[in-house]
Amino acid sequence: MSSEHSNNDNPYRSRAQDPQHGASQNSQGELRETTDPVVRMKLFLMMVLQFFIWGAWLPLIFGYLPSLGFTPGQQSAILNAFPIAAIVGMFFSNQFADRNFSAERFLAFSHLVGGLAMLGCGFTTSFLPFFLLMLVHCLLYVPTISITNSIAFANIRNPQGEFGPIRMGGTIGWILAAWPFTFILVDWSKVQAANADGFLSWIGVVLSSGLTGTPLQEATKWTFIVAGVASLLLAAFSMTLPHTPPKKAVGGETETLAWLEAVKLLKHPFVLVLWVVTLADSFVHNCYFNWTGSFLGASTEVGGVGIAGNLIMPVMSVGQIAEILTMLALGITLKNLGWRATMIIGVLGHAARFAVYAFFPQQAWLIIVVQVLHGICYAFFFATVYIFVDEYFPKDVRNSAQGLFNVMILGVGALVANSICPMLSQQVFTSNGVTNFQGLFLVPCAIATIAAIALALFFHPPTRTQSESA
Repeated sequence: MSSEHSNNDNPYRSRAQDPQHGASQNSQGELRETTDPVVRMKLFLMMVLQFFIWGAWLPLIFGYLPSLGFTPGQQSAILNAFPIAAIVGMFFSNQFADRNFSAERFLAFSHLVGGLAMLGCGFTTSFLPFFLLMLVHCLLYVPTISITNSIAFANIRNPQGEFGPIRMGGTIGWILAAWPFTFILVDWSKVQAANADGFLSWIGVVLSSGLTGTPLQEATKWTFIVAGVASLLLAAFSMTLPHTPPKKAVGGETETLAWLEAVKLLKHPFVLVLWVVTLADSFVHNCYFNWTGSFLGASTEVGGVGIAGNLIMPVMSVGQIAEILTMLALGITLKNLGWRATMIIGVLGHAARFAVYAFFPQQAWLIIVVQVLHGICYAFFFATVYIFVDEYFPKDVRNSAQGLFNVMILGVGALVANSICPMLSQQVFTSNGVTNFQGLFLVPCAIATIAAIALALFFHPPTRTQSESA
């Protein structure tokens, strides 16, 4: 069998077999120079602002939309603006932006218009304007996730050594987005009435005076305003980033139907199994975002945790803090456990977290501690999938394969969850205004468990010897 046929027919060759793959050396075998520290800092701040925007509005929107009187169907339409934009981005807008605009100017334009749209969400309570504004924001925001990556890769000299610390700015930005609301979502009348003596006493009163109920729901509009302001800041900051010209297609290169090439990868059983499990895990992952905020804020009398409104986002950000630590340990974990075991642990992390939600809702300390599993769930499954594709597939199909799994992670999985979760939480598992959180959380717990079993039984990527001889 010819090597050409082997490359085309066997997309699962190890990346280590790709002769074009290098470490941190150039084609002459010389070590690459490091990037200018000022450029690195700008790229880091770009990532901080990029993910601050998303982290500011996402966690509390799931409880906010019902408070506006939107039906479950209307809520699903608004929540699905992001995954719809993600799917459109995979098939059209990412490539269109990449080929036709300098990256930093596209970033500036997108965040200017998208930021104004997000600000508008903070000042309307009507369904149609809210939906249209959110759709505009998402259609412009989603492509910028890959555009910021492109800007970073185009302007650093040692991607393998420098991209990780720069991309970590995104995780830090998501964490930082949670903390302003510790002081925004506060009942200041209680703070004034307490007449605290000294700064530490005042801080204690603020932290214990979070809004609840209707006042919290009304104040949640500030999450959209803060996200909109951050987007406008990034629009301005983008013009200070290094110039990154558009990437014109070379020769006869065409990527119009790259997604069709990606779909062909599903003929390999191990790719199909991982793709379906990715859909299940993405669904469960988005159940977490759909339900956790409302569950944390619900009073203990109705089965919730009873956490003050101003502390909900900081509590959820514990998962992102854990994500940083988990990512640092991911390489060692993969080396010692391998692909399948690492992914199974990531999927079972979801099952464990929802089991704690279901059976120990009154143990607030345990609910807070179990948030650390978010880092394990993300790094050990989603990040591992990305690494698996990047390491296991040869260069000619790697981008298509990444797109194939991105459609599930950012698009279809979220689309399914956002379509089903409002109905499950507000209709199927709610009676007389009281939600059966235990029954609700056992649904994603069971799905995650089944997905982990499917990985254990059916995910068997061929060994290097098998792929070479196929």
